Amino acid sequence: MHSWVDGQPADSVPLKDRGLAYGDGLFETIAVKAGQPVLLDRHLQRLDEGCRRLALVADPMVIRSEVLAYATALGEGVLKLILTRGDSLRGYGINPGAPVRRILQGSPPATYPSAHGTDGIRLFPCATRLAEQPLLAGLKHLNRLEQVIARAEWHDTKHAEGLMLDVSGRVIEGVFSNLFLVCNGLLLTADLTRCGVAGVMRAEILAQAQTLGIPVAVADISVEQLQQADEVFVCNSVYGIWPVRECAAMSWSVGPLTRKLQGIVRALLEI
Repeated sequence: MHSWVDGQPADSVPLKDRGLAYGDGLFETIAVKAGQPVLLDRHLQRLDEGCRRLALVADPMVIRSEVLAYATALGEGVLKLILTRGDSLRGYGINPGAPVRRILQGSPPATYPSAHGTDGIRLFPCATRLAEQPLLAGLKHLNRLEQVIARAEWHDTKHAEGLMLDVSGRVIEGVFSNLFLVCNGLLLTADLTRCGVAGVMRAEILAQAQTLGIPVAVADISVEQLQQADEVFVCNSVYGIWPVRECAAMSWSVGPLTRKLQGIVRALLEI
């Protein structure tokens, strides 16, 4: 599957692209099933918020149209949408009116061991900490070096994901996922106003839980709260939900609320 740049097949971008030079842009990773992008509205809502906060000039109708067309051509797999601020001369200053560069890439469907979903996974306790930057918190921007460094901390197959804390020691998320706890019937996920990525599957799970009448909370989470949780799971928009069984010396059972939400999410991803 060829990549597209600004709606046309292409396999390169100019060397002056600000995404390459400064990580000046945003991206979305979207599952595609039967030619349809899954949870597209949530992806585009987050992208729109990112464009607003980074002052990127993008036409949402053009982006939606190109994503739908690319997904149809891809059929099955994973679509990556990248927006950059386009070309620039030397220096950090921006041209406020410059249109974004739109990049679409496709890859085969993601494959993970089925045991991740059925039996649960082990998290690696990452030493890399997430810096606090409220201006960028929640966005899926192109500066992902913290995640790159954290993912390099383990190389074995025993750990399917890593656990990331912020510099103050709060529990935030996985390296490529969001984290949920179940504590006495309450579904709890981390406050992401200082750092972290506000995943679209996280948003969908919160909405589904509220529809079902499940109590939810978004708040700071301590390591002690994590340790005392009844259930723990991670999620993203490609694989859905993985129960968490272990992290370092901590362990949990795969509980009924995790299984209930897993079933709902599985149906969403299968269209």
